[in-house]
Amino acid sequence: MIYTTLLNIAIFQGIVLGLIFLKSSLFNSNSNKYLAYLLFTLSIILLNHVFEIEKAFTPYPFLRFIDHIEWVFLIPAFLFLFIINRTDDTVKSKQKNYLCLIPFTYSAVLNITQDLDHVAGIYTIPESGIDLIKILGLIHLALAVTFIPFLPIYSFFMIRHLKDSEEKKWIITLLTIVSSLLFAWLITALAGLFLQYDISSTMSVLALSATFIIHWTAYIGIYKYKLAKNKDAISNFLNKDLVISYADLQITENNTREEYRESITADNLYFQKLELLCKEQHIYTDSTLNREKVAEKLGISTGYVSQIINTITGDNFANYINQYRVEAVKRMISDSEYENYNLLAMGLESGFTSKTTFYKAFKKVTGQTPNEYKNISK
Repeated sequence: MIYTTLLNIAIFQGIVLGLIFLKSSLFNSNSNKYLAYLLFTLSIILLNHVFEIEKAFTPYPFLRFIDHIEWVFLIPAFLFLFIINRTDDTVKSKQKNYLCLIPFTYSAVLNITQDLDHVAGIYTIPESGIDLIKILGLIHLALAVTFIPFLPIYSFFMIRHLKDSEEKKWIITLLTIVSSLLFAWLITALAGLFLQYDISSTMSVLALSATFIIHWTAYIGIYKYKLAKNKDAISNFLNKDLVISYADLQITENNTREEYRESITADNLYFQKLELLCKEQHIYTDSTLNREKVAEKLGISTGYVSQIINTITGDNFANYINQYRVEAVKRMISDSEYENYNLLAMGLESGFTSKTTFYKAFKKVTGQTPNEYKNISK
């Protein structure tokens, strides 16, 4: 059947893509791991739908343990955690991230408890406990009605803390698509519960829509937005090994310095990871950032940090980092959210330590002073 084939392809792609995000050095980051968990969750939901279509629950009733868990509670939670982990530490530290996983935990415990009776037959819930289960079920319903709409809406407010305007655009689109799917699922589920409406056909459409999210994330998240920069490297990940060992990339003592330089290209994984640290985690906003800190994050020597940057960019470490800071200031100048900031405040916010270094670096990168650039950009 074509429909189930499409679902199976999406399930496989979601699992493979999630593993790539988790295991590869090009994609691995605090934010991307939650995107991977989101893809895994969608894959599990689609797998349960395939089980339902293929009537797998009849010969294998214990699969009901997986099916009855409301995995949908994890979708807004992982999407929120994905977004919040792309903001700076100041915003991130104010969020009680563990709270967004409480509804799923509550739902899982409640459903597993009932399935141990209804499915496994390990014990029988006493008559005195049935009323309690009903009350807990009403709380479960209340959580679904409040939590599933609330967290995506709250996530929209968190997007304003992202500094990269291009990043904001694709994440807003992702959040809009996923939120629309969640709201449609919630309305459909409530209609089936209270109006005795046959929701099977609608759920099939929603399942097909979920496959689109997986395919779209693969295309936009990797190839267009470039969570990893190099397309050839991505192709190698998809067609060869999912895991790249740093041991295979380490420089041996027997190599000569000339051989180092010849082997260093823009595909270098340490350089790719440095680019991601700058683009995703905005490490350049740390005014105390130096080669030692970067080397520690990358797991290489400070000398190799300089060598990678010098060979690939033709510039030194300080100028490389300052280019990111200048680009951050340029984005602030064009962003109405920062209209009340003066230029020096923008520079300090971007990681510069003084007005002198800020103005000198800005002039070096753009050929204009910050004031000249601001006047022209208006």
